[in-house]
Amino acid sequence: MRARTPPRGRRRGPPPVGAGVLTDGRWPPLRRRAAPRGLSPAVRSPTVSRPRTSVVVPTYRGAHRLPALLDGLAAQSDDDLEVVIAVDGDVDGSAAVVEARTDLPVRAVVLPRNQGRSAALNAGFAAARGELLVRCDDDLELSPGYVAAHVAAHASARVGVIGPCRNVYDDTAYARVFGTDADQRLLQAQLSAGPETAWRFWGGNVSVTREDQERVGEYDHRTFDRYGWEDADWGYRLWRTGCPVVVDPRAWAVHHGAAISAATRAGRAFDSGWSQALFERKHDLDLDQRGAAPHSPWQRLVSRYADGLDAAEVRRRGERADDHLARWPRYLARKRVALLVEAAARSGYLSATRSATERTPTP
Repeated sequence: MRARTPPRGRRRGPPPVGAGVLTDGRWPPLRRRAAPRGLSPAVRSPTVSRPRTSVVVPTYRGAHRLPALLDGLAAQSDDDLEVVIAVDGDVDGSAAVVEARTDLPVRAVVLPRNQGRSAALNAGFAAARGELLVRCDDDLELSPGYVAAHVAAHASARVGVIGPCRNVYDDTAYARVFGTDADQRLLQAQLSAGPETAWRFWGGNVSVTREDQERVGEYDHRTFDRYGWEDADWGYRLWRTGCPVVVDPRAWAVHHGAAISAATRAGRAFDSGWSQALFERKHDLDLDQRGAAPHSPWQRLVSRYADGLDAAEVRRRGERADDHLARWPRYLARKRVALLVEAAARSGYLSATRSATERTPTP
């Protein structure tokens, strides 16, 4: 079927949110595939078909990352899809990168200014038309079977699906002494997570049906204004609706955005600890007892090292550690980074707890 072009006189260029047209102004090709078991057939109009799957990609300053991701999406074996790139403030020409692609049904939703990843996700999901919604971060490398794996995971049951990601590193001192081993342990924890805890790994490679997306609602961009836990918050809310959250190795991807230094890893740990405290306060939980008195010698050491740490001091200590990692014995270097990362997380958690307590009015 030939692609339709807009009538003369109609404005060309990026479509409005939800218009369902490509960024080159053409309608996507019609497809009339039957949905797999577990997914009800999408509602079809007489002239324009809805894709079975919408891949929603939040991005900020991602113009240099998007081409590789879009290449991977263009090569998918399951092409009953659309791609929605949610540009969180276009400061580097990301929208132009999207508009230049004519090899797949992709369109950009551009926020007028940088509002954070959660706001971008909310805008992207609001614009998506598919029945299955896949969230895919802009720094992932995809296999040709990526979308098909997410579709298959929803074929027979109601689930929220987490695809595991394998971080890749350049050959740096940080990667050798800490990064690669720490990420491998995290991946194993993810793969072995049970039904009560898998939601904690909700992140940049996940999928859910439209029905469940609408049941849970938007990502919370008001509570979480730092790195971490806005994803886990959404996964937790999904799990609380009675939807099982599972980790499916078939939906794996390669991740190119891992922390590349001790300073970066520790800074994210501080922000993640802060965000965890906000999450626990929001849901009245105490997950890891980060604020509890330390018991083991290592916990006491972490607690002492966390005293007086703020975000700026975490950054300074991380940079000093990075300067020495290549010269220290490997075991000492690994313990040094682990101490900094765990202390940063504890300090961020306690800082957020104190801040929230100070803002709470006295009855």
